[in-house]
Amino acid sequence: MSEEFDIQDVQATFDIKGFLYKLLAHWPLFLITLAIGLGIAYFINVRKLPVYTMTNLISIKDDQNPFFTSTTSLTFNWGGTTDKVNTAIITLKSRSHNERVVARMQSYINYRRQGEYKMLDAYKQTPFIVNSVSDAPQILNAPLKVIFQDSITFTLEKSFNDGNISTFNYATKERGMVYRQQEEFKKSYTIGERITLPFFQGTFLPNPDIKVIPEKEFFISFSDFDATVKAINVFVDPESEGSSVFTMRMNGLNKTKLVDFLNTSVEVLSENMLDRKNLFATKTIDFINNSLEEKSDDIQDVEKELNDFRNKTNIYDLNAEGTEIKSKLNNLDTKKQAIERQLNYYKTLEIYLNQKTDYRDVPAPSVAGITESSISDAVSKIIVLAEERNNMQYSFKEGAPVFADIDRQINSIKRVLLENINSSKGLLNQELSKLKGDINSYEYKISKLPKEQQALLKIERRYNINQGTYNLFLSKLSEANLVKAANVSDVLVIDSAKDTGGGQIGPNTQLNYMMALLFGFLFPFVIVFIKAFFNTKINNVKEIEVLSKIPVLGAIGKSNLSNNLVVLTKPKSAIAESFRAIRSGLQFMYKKQGLAGAKTVLVTSSVSGEGKTFCSINIASVFALSEKKTILLGLDLRKPKIFGDFDIKNDVGVVNYLINDKDLDGIIQKTNVEHLDIITSGVIPPNPSELLMSDKMETLIEALKERYDYIVLDSPPLGLVSDSLELIKYADATIYMVRQNYTKKGMFALINEKYKKGEIGNISFVLNFFEDKAKYGYGYGYGYGYGNYGNGYHEHEEKRSFIQRLKLKLFKKNR
Repeated sequence: MSEEFDIQDVQATFDIKGFLYKLLAHWPLFLITLAIGLGIAYFINVRKLPVYTMTNLISIKDDQNPFFTSTTSLTFNWGGTTDKVNTAIITLKSRSHNERVVARMQSYINYRRQGEYKMLDAYKQTPFIVNSVSDAPQILNAPLKVIFQDSITFTLEKSFNDGNISTFNYATKERGMVYRQQEEFKKSYTIGERITLPFFQGTFLPNPDIKVIPEKEFFISFSDFDATVKAINVFVDPESEGSSVFTMRMNGLNKTKLVDFLNTSVEVLSENMLDRKNLFATKTIDFINNSLEEKSDDIQDVEKELNDFRNKTNIYDLNAEGTEIKSKLNNLDTKKQAIERQLNYYKTLEIYLNQKTDYRDVPAPSVAGITESSISDAVSKIIVLAEERNNMQYSFKEGAPVFADIDRQINSIKRVLLENINSSKGLLNQELSKLKGDINSYEYKISKLPKEQQALLKIERRYNINQGTYNLFLSKLSEANLVKAANVSDVLVIDSAKDTGGGQIGPNTQLNYMMALLFGFLFPFVIVFIKAFFNTKINNVKEIEVLSKIPVLGAIGKSNLSNNLVVLTKPKSAIAESFRAIRSGLQFMYKKQGLAGAKTVLVTSSVSGEGKTFCSINIASVFALSEKKTILLGLDLRKPKIFGDFDIKNDVGVVNYLINDKDLDGIIQKTNVEHLDIITSGVIPPNPSELLMSDKMETLIEALKERYDYIVLDSPPLGLVSDSLELIKYADATIYMVRQNYTKKGMFALINEKYKKGEIGNISFVLNFFEDKAKYGYGYGYGYGYGNYGNGYHEHEEKRSFIQRLKLKLFKKNR
């Protein structure tokens, strides 16, 4: 070659414009997938049940007891409103709280009715309400059919297979098994009648809000208690950061059930918080009642002893001196007993703090007369934290971070409290020592009194001490009861949950349709993309131009004829015009080379089936139709084909000439086309390459040039055998056939390399079997399809039947 060409290496290319044309060409696939997607979306949407959301609005206030004083010490703040809010939020989400709500509502009882497509939740939509016996076994996860005959009579039906059925006791939370023989259970009952069966115990009560419709079917079933609790999902959202007002929200299929659950949950929370608020007072009341029982017995014993002494001695009153001493001692005894009560309380409290892990039973410090706020507040906080820790055991596993945090708070308060106790005990012991000294001095004076006066004074002294203690406990009991009665819950319901209409949040049917459109478009898009991206075959002229610097001579359309004689059979067709264009291109190549006299053109390809024979026959035909003496030479000695279309035999041919079996006139065969002769390949030889390389082949070409204007060489595939390389030297022009959607891109490597090295010259590509750009794109002017502008210039082919198209397709495979 006189000019260097930079031949691109064979590489994967992706044609965006061609890909868009392919997407358009697959519009039926898009329509089908979109229709299927929308159909599926509609099928899903009509079967989806509406999902609702219900809310309520509550506040956690910090109401202090109006009767709280510095001397009662029976109410306390848990740590401020913020701590109460956090505790309330955690409680509302806890398993233990939801267990109490489920148990109160009997949410494990499922009411169902048959909907258009599926069973629907019929909570409070049935003419009855089931009041089950919680401590009796109930059938688990198996529906019982309920059919009313009239307003008070109904039948209970259930089909049983032979075997055990699962039951659940909601009081003990125990599972069980009941054996039932195979039967169709059916029995009539009346509203209000107690039903006692091995698998169900309870009573059907009337629902005045729903009218009975005879023969309408309803179903009830019992779910596992733990599974019911686990399925609860309540959202608790503060109105703002640090706010004591928050919203409870719950989503579900039955608005009435959501409303009842939210309101019941608030009721349970309110009761729980009030119980926690009364915890200190309740435990103090229990402690005082126990103490009063003991002091009452002591008073009765001392009172009996005093009466017996007076009856025996007839001494009822003390003398003046004894009365004065008694008054002084009573005052000192009262002070001493108060200090001893405080010391005993501190001792008991120390034992709790040092030896026990459950601090919930510690009595109030005020019971012992302790008014120090640091002691009372610390004890209050420890009791609350201990109760909170106990409640969280139902919601968290032991070892959870929340327990570590509570234990850390308790230990911190406990350390400070123990230090305060030691300090208080020291002061009390000093005061007690002084009191004992004063009491001893008065007891010495008693010893100077007459013995009867001494005895009476001792008995009355004991009586007064017990009576004083008893009166103190009565006062504290009254105080504690007053505090407890005055306590109110810190839960304030601002807006209770209520069905005011609306509230539907799903299903999002529009989203389903959007997803259907997306996937309906995406699925064929991906299919076409993958098909295009991984397609290793030539689709259009542009791909040829990207893969090789060898020029494209033309493009030939897809032929619907059952033979290869397109130019002769349909001379006005677009395909025939394509071959005329190729003829013009060849003549330009010849002229550029300055050739005179006979001219040769060799037709080859990468592999078999790309249309060499088809192209060879029709190129020879267009030369012959231009009244040029043309001969078609079949040099594909391994797979001869050209004879069949002209109804001639392949008995003799090139092989016979090359082996000196026939002379030139003996192998030339006439056709029905004027100016067109054919030399077939002849019988298949054992050494085709050697024959084509022989000097005899050169002699044959020279002899044909003397007789004909154009010599068309139908050669073997260049990519399969080396025969074509031996024949290229005889060609003035070489046509390399490329078949659309058949020739692989990798086949260009060989011809590019030969072209780059200059081993092949005057070569051009012809794209065969090319369909219009409406499906594949990029006609580039080749093929002369003309579209609508070609009307009147070309013959229109009639549409073939399916059988005809199938036969044609099979024929083209071998073309």
